[in-house]
Amino acid sequence: MNKKNSVLAAGGIFVLMVILICVVNASQGGAYTFAGTFWALVPPLVAIILALVTKEAYSSLFVGVVLGAIMASGVSFTGTLNLITVEGLSDAVAGNAGILIFLVILGIIVALINKSGASRAFGEWAEKNIKTKTGAALATFVLGVLIFIDDYFNCLTVGSVMSPITDSKKISRAKLAYLIDATAAPVCMIAPISSWAAAVSGCVTSEKYSGIELFVRAIPYNFYSILTFVFIITLTLLKFDYGKMKKYEEKAELTGDLGIMGLSDDEEYELKHSGPAEPPKGKLIDLILPVIILIVFCVWGLLFNGFSAIEEGGVIEAFSSTDAYVGLPWGSILALVVVAIYMIARKVVTFEEAMECVPKGFIAMVPAITILTLATSLKNMTNILEAKEFVGNAMANVQGLQWALPAIVFVVACLVSFATGTSWGTFGILIPIVSAIFPETSPLFFVGISACLAGAVCGDHCSPISDTTIMSSAGAHCNHINHVETQLPYAVSVACISFVSFILAGLFEKADLTWVSLPVGICLTIGFLFFMKKRSSKA
Repeated sequence: MNKKNSVLAAGGIFVLMVILICVVNASQGGAYTFAGTFWALVPPLVAIILALVTKEAYSSLFVGVVLGAIMASGVSFTGTLNLITVEGLSDAVAGNAGILIFLVILGIIVALINKSGASRAFGEWAEKNIKTKTGAALATFVLGVLIFIDDYFNCLTVGSVMSPITDSKKISRAKLAYLIDATAAPVCMIAPISSWAAAVSGCVTSEKYSGIELFVRAIPYNFYSILTFVFIITLTLLKFDYGKMKKYEEKAELTGDLGIMGLSDDEEYELKHSGPAEPPKGKLIDLILPVIILIVFCVWGLLFNGFSAIEEGGVIEAFSSTDAYVGLPWGSILALVVVAIYMIARKVVTFEEAMECVPKGFIAMVPAITILTLATSLKNMTNILEAKEFVGNAMANVQGLQWALPAIVFVVACLVSFATGTSWGTFGILIPIVSAIFPETSPLFFVGISACLAGAVCGDHCSPISDTTIMSSAGAHCNHINHVETQLPYAVSVACISFVSFILAGLFEKADLTWVSLPVGICLTIGFLFFMKKRSSKA
């Protein structure tokens, strides 16, 4: 479908949905309540469909926001405008203010590193020490796993650090975005010391287990996160790709077109060669040290905020009580000051050049900020329409088939997270329901909790309106829709294998062999990739 036809199709879908909403509302005398019904899921689903059809995220998200506002206002013109501007866009900016600050500061630090020539120095070092495409991909994966504190921090840091290496080995930005996205949320979801562990702990209402204890016990059954790592390592070692990713990788290898944000040739050259005139003053240490400084101060910010919120307790309790929207900006602001002073003292940048990096860093993050704001506005609309309550009521009515419940929970969590674009919101509503479905004395209790968490990560990983998907695109400087459509076949492949693993865990529960489901899942993942490589070689 060409661009003109896709725009016409998008416009047709929007008009049709507006007419349908108006007809449904009028049929009830103008008093139909869309909240708490299946209609609550329509705005995000329409936004997702439009994004995949038009390959354009901004308008697709805005259409979803408008549809949600029309329904939430009861088809009122002034009410719709008020919801879009206040509960939608304004609340999205206010609610994400801390993360938006963090994004801008991170953009400024990256601009400082580029201006110093440290990125170029790192690229030269990589050319000498990382010899192969496989090595570059594995190095990206390892760095992603090591930065397990927070997914936003992971996405943007890994992208800025590893892009010079992956570019030199002709790895497309779509593949880089996948490597970033596939290690960001999944590693945070199995790391006991992370902002995600804190969020999960806050949702737990168990009388027998503390939040962090329940999180740790659920880790071995988080099949999607663990199998995603197995998938990446095996795929990289087998040196092949499939689906749309294969086309992007072949294009990068044959033509050198890495697909950097759809930029013009001049803009792409500027992005690749930003920095001082030759010879660059920056050394490898000028990239490593700022990253370490950023990590140290961000961890400090998270811990300081956490300890401020509790009267007593240790590091785990502090992480359980921290607010990443406050701790990350604290740490990044201090890191920016220290990094700027360091760069100027090292004379790799002047004070004037450092100040020039402020607007450059902000501009670099404008696309991510815009999409994140629109995506959050859409989430606000689904919250007003009580989408979570609708899904929660549907799940609470599930009866029988106890052995299949973990798999059912996984699928429901995937769908909710995909449609709403939020992992945290998904497990926030589902964990209390799962806790009620499975007795705490049953081995399936931990499997059920893990199914909820794994499904939330999986749906978030696939969704084009997910904040971590958006951040991964931003970190890799990759077109957002290109990232979504190339990683979707990989994520769905792992999701299918995870579904089978949860079925097996339910079946093995009576024999007390639930642990067998993980090694079986690993074997299935590796076997599937060998099959796909053989099939790909025949194509």
